[in-house]
Amino acid sequence: MTEATVTKKIKNPKAPKLFADELIDQLLAQIQNKDAESVLGESGLAGLLKKQLAERVLAAELTHHLENEAEQGKAGNHRNGTSRKTVIRPSGELNPDIPRDRQATFEPQLVGKYQRRLPGFDDHVISMYARGMSVREIQGHLLELYGLQVSPDLISTVTDEVLAEVEQWQ
Repeated sequence: MTEATVTKKIKNPKAPKLFADELIDQLLAQIQNKDAESVLGESGLAGLLKKQLAERVLAAELTHHLENEAEQGKAGNHRNGTSRKTVIRPSGELNPDIPRDRQATFEPQLVGKYQRRLPGFDDHVISMYARGMSVREIQGHLLELYGLQVSPDLISTVTDEVLAEVEQWQ
């Protein structure tokens, strides 16, 4: 006699809600046009949320930095405004206001001091290069799909970094 195994198909459970419906309703109420660009576009609600979330995280990082300095007895350092920074992401540009401190000892972790590209952007460029696209074709593709105006030099820098690593590995 053989034993038959019965398998029960389990439905995908619903993902937990990160935000209350009331909060989503409040956000959507602030939008005049409810078209896709106004809600999901980089210049719409989604883009503004990304910018505000990045700025909130950066502000929290600075608060933590200043509190640590105060605990270590290094008093006298305070907030000193913000500076705008353009960061290239795979889906477009992000322009957060980066907080500063008076003594310039704050090193943000979310977006580093001299960082201009977020993770994922280089992977896109490398993928296109690996598929045989020229530097100019990659530049046009990034502009067409993501509205990113990047220089051929930046694309060459990204691909050259990878080629150097591949040569070391071989």
